[in-house]
Amino acid sequence: MPKIAFIGAGSVVFTRNLCSDILLTPALQDSTLTLMDIDPNRLGQAQELVQAIVDRRGLKARVEATPQPREAVAGADYVITTFQQGGLEAYVLDIEIPQRYGVEQCVGDTLGPGGVFRALRTIPVLLELCRDMDEVAPRALLLNYVNPMAANCWAVARATGRPYVGLCHSVQGTSEMLAEWIETPYEDVVFRCAGINHQAFFLEFRRGQEDLYPLLWQAIERDEIYAQEPVRIELMKHFGYFVTESSGHASEYVPYFRKTAEMVNHDLVPRFKDEVNHWFDFGRTGGYLRHCFERLEESSEVYEEMISGRQPLPSQRTHEYGSRIIEAIEINRPISINGNVPNDHLIDNLPTGCCVEVPCLVDSNGIQPTRVDNYPPQLAALNRTNINVQELIVEAALTGRREAVYHAVMLDPLTAAVCTLPQIRAMVTELLAAQAQWLPQFRA
Repeated sequence: MPKIAFIGAGSVVFTRNLCSDILLTPALQDSTLTLMDIDPNRLGQAQELVQAIVDRRGLKARVEATPQPREAVAGADYVITTFQQGGLEAYVLDIEIPQRYGVEQCVGDTLGPGGVFRALRTIPVLLELCRDMDEVAPRALLLNYVNPMAANCWAVARATGRPYVGLCHSVQGTSEMLAEWIETPYEDVVFRCAGINHQAFFLEFRRGQEDLYPLLWQAIERDEIYAQEPVRIELMKHFGYFVTESSGHASEYVPYFRKTAEMVNHDLVPRFKDEVNHWFDFGRTGGYLRHCFERLEESSEVYEEMISGRQPLPSQRTHEYGSRIIEAIEINRPISINGNVPNDHLIDNLPTGCCVEVPCLVDSNGIQPTRVDNYPPQLAALNRTNINVQELIVEAALTGRREAVYHAVMLDPLTAAVCTLPQIRAMVTELLAAQAQWLPQFRA
């Protein structure tokens, strides 16, 4: 009976999905699920919701809740992190302050000034959690869902040496979308995908030995397909491979699409003509932030619907990897995932030690990353523009060296396409002051 701790369980919809996945897995139905969140109201809602799932299914699982991270992870076998340090209050600053300097971020949680500062807020919390785990759950596996994935995981690897895997759903979601575009049953598709989180590429996309890329090249010429993913399709046309992260997000990691507000609103946004991408407001600045505020209302509605029994329980597991990893380890049922792990000779033309997203085998031996040979040089070069920023984020977070923060943002591809160096210095200074309450590493 494994103990699974959820740090940041107040994200009601995500917690519901992850816990439901676990409770739909026969081998895990007697688990102890320990929920932790600093918001007592949202923690209470999450506990009620998960307990309702257990009760309505007649399962033996035990549901616990605590506001204390150390108490939550004590004796845990697995620790799943889903928290957002600073919440929406900090996120508003991530978007609005850079926008005053001309940096137009759609999501701002991975790269750009927003991604840099989200990492600087998050890493101290992750490292404190890892120190607690060292003392009260030394054998626990950390499953991190918190963005910015690559910087957070790199910091954990460099500072703690703990076993971990970073998890995202962009590979699963994108592969399903591509199969749909070429009208191929998803279960028939085999792919090889690698790179870094939110900027990994499908190096192969096959049905048996049949290369499906020719069908993808045909599909992206259709207007209705282009209208769904204009940025990703442009990147494929020029770099040769399809990237994992959605167009609004992907547009932030490169200098080509968001140089001015006019370029965003009059060139980028009109390319989107399909409701599939409504969640980030068709690439508009602050699109995902607005979605998050809307999702707060949705969470309350989901909670009420689930507790009342008006909403049926999920009958199938989602494509999130979390429950499948735990199942694979617990009962030695091997699976393949795409996980975020240290680059220990996995991709030769990316820096040693950085966080890469590669195929991994999982069984009772744990997470076993696989090597990716012949990674295309243009993709590695594109990745390295992002890795440069991640390296400086980790340096700043672990040393408290403020100059490394300035350098990280100066080297960000989007910011560098928009701002002068003095403008970047002024923007970072303003962000450091506005977010000081969440940045303990810079107080000395």
